[in-house]
Amino acid sequence: MANLIVVCGPQAVGKMVVAEKLRDKLKYNMMMNHDSIEISDRIFGFATPAQKEFNSYFREKAFELAVKYDVDLVFTYVCAFEMQEEKDYLMSLHDLFIENGGGFYFVELSADLETRLARNETAYRMERKASKRDVEWSRSNLLNDSKKHKLNSAVGEMWFENHLKIDNSNLEPGQVADMVIEEFGLIPNDKEEKEYRYGI
Repeated sequence: MANLIVVCGPQAVGKMVVAEKLRDKLKYNMMMNHDSIEISDRIFGFATPAQKEFNSYFREKAFELAVKYDVDLVFTYVCAFEMQEEKDYLMSLHDLFIENGGGFYFVELSADLETRLARNETAYRMERKASKRDVEWSRSNLLNDSKKHKLNSAVGEMWFENHLKIDNSNLEPGQVADMVIEEFGLIPNDKEEKEYRYGI
């Protein structure tokens, strides 16, 4: 019975580093949104039809296998909260894990724009995400999406039973991970490191 923790929020809010702390504290496996993006970009080119289809297939198969083999997973995601198809997609993940006896936990991070712009240019972010190394494009994309989309839910808006909102503008990733673990009462797995973070 696999659990899924979705760490959601706008670009450069800190999803990856929070997810990594959750991975290490809980011994969960982890898939960040850029894992599928970067590999599909390398194979099929940036934002091509084949890239988009492969990206979607990669994630879908990963979730199916997590459920099949009882692999607890942390997943990072950017959601446009104004779009019904985004809610439908996240609800499909919720249903997949819940209906197979697991748990679904939705962690929504927020931070002020100045903080996100600073985090967008950190060396670690660029090391882990090749598409962010074009700083000018990445900054423009962040600003444009902030204007175009609703990247955090409204005050009082809760999509899931287990929906935790955290403003992490002034919090360390480890602090945020501890808040998540405590709020949901999550218990660490008994796994060897190679089982959940091999080669990292």
